Amino acid sequence: MRRHLTLILLLGLSVPALAEGYSSNNGHQSGINTDVVVDMPREVWTRGNQDPQSPCQRCCVYENRNYTEGAVLKREGVLLQCVSDENALGTNNLIWRMVK
Repeated sequence: MRRHLTLILLLGLSVPALAEGYSSNNGHQSGINTDVVVDMPREVWTRGNQDPQSPCQRCCVYENRNYTEGAVLKREGVLLQCVSDENALGTNNLIWRMVK
């Protein structure tokens, strides 16, 4: 039992020393920290505040608002209807089509 405690104590003391040796032998001077900078677009940080709802799986989008199939909007004197596109393959094949 005493041997195990001694071994655990030695391992506990040697790990920080090994870590320091590794960090000082990797080609950098000791005591210098390196920061990793990743450029991210502004939308990554602000989108969570603007759109708290989960994204619509099958919808039409107009001015950052989701509309389901069959929805009709009148914008600038033009009627738009959210309909499925027969020529498109996929799970979200809804498009805005002008109503005559």
